[in-house]
Amino acid sequence: FTYNNRFNHSTWLTFMKNRLEVAEKFLREDGFIAIAIDHAELFYLGALSDEIFGRDNRIGLVTVVHKPEGRQHSKFFSPSNEYMLVYAKNKDYHDLIRKKLFNFKYWLKKNHNLESKVFVDTSPVLEKYFSELSGIGWQGKHTNLVSKKFGSWLFLSGVFLPIELSPDNPIEKSCGTCKDCINICPTNAIISENQIDARKCISYLTIEYRGPFPFSLRKSIGNKIYGCDDCLAVCPWNKFTKPTKVKDFIQLKKNQDLNFFLSFNEKFFLKYFDNSPIKRIGYVSFLRNVIIAAGNSSSTQVIPNIFKHLSNRNPIVRGSCIWTLSQLLDKEKLKKIKKDLLLKEKNKY
Repeated sequence: FTYNNRFNHSTWLTFMKNRLEVAEKFLREDGFIAIAIDHAELFYLGALSDEIFGRDNRIGLVTVVHKPEGRQHSKFFSPSNEYMLVYAKNKDYHDLIRKKLFNFKYWLKKNHNLESKVFVDTSPVLEKYFSELSGIGWQGKHTNLVSKKFGSWLFLSGVFLPIELSPDNPIEKSCGTCKDCINICPTNAIISENQIDARKCISYLTIEYRGPFPFSLRKSIGNKIYGCDDCLAVCPWNKFTKPTKVKDFIQLKKNQDLNFFLSFNEKFFLKYFDNSPIKRIGYVSFLRNVIIAAGNSSSTQVIPNIFKHLSNRNPIVRGSCIWTLSQLLDKEKLKKIKKDLLLKEKNKY
């Protein structure tokens, strides 16, 4: 990560200030909605910081923001249909934004002989923290970034430069007495203002967690098979935003009923979600999510597909099937199924 520009530090600050409008125009032409300047102290990365950025951990940071499509609260969706994060209804945003940032990276190198590194939610970088410092918005009570101008539906990314820049100013938090995001959380994962218990967060459970869902939370998960947008959807600041015009961030795939996904095998899962962020969680976690959602659907139409997955080689999938059948079958039928399965099932899940 080298700095080969012909300007010294003081000259560069003046130069960057004069050229920022040009850089901002270039970025906006590629779909970005906000750009802010800050300096980043990266000591929290430890040895990794030295490896990536060299010994000088104080560097320039350009925080860049995209706005994805917003959506209604999950209560407006049929329980027999899936509910997944709105950004998962199109191509993987990591790839889309990274490509746009690389255009900026090449522009910096070509026009100003300046090296840079770009990050899109893929490295141990505190995007929300730096976005707040640079005045993009503030971290709301749900811990996500909120902007008066752009609401709470935001993609954050960063461009790191080997030079200290004059930072933009932070803005005042403007949540006031509103607690809509706290009150709407289906699992009460937002335990207080700006504090989340990740073990209860549906986004964490359905995307990052690989084990069986806690029994106490399964009913609250509802029909959510990939993440949860409820705390974002109720934020009042979304009322003042304009819909995105970037086609890549607008929902393409229609909402499907749960039986559609229950019919997937692993090969078709990989094909269907080839360019989607959902592919990253893997077939087993996805199937677990859909099966639990089916148990909350009150639909008997999913039962034949649930029976098919009872023979799945993964114990978490089999255990999820038993729970779902317990929600949909009468006690006598369930009792017989459990009795037959316990003769060969040795796994606690």
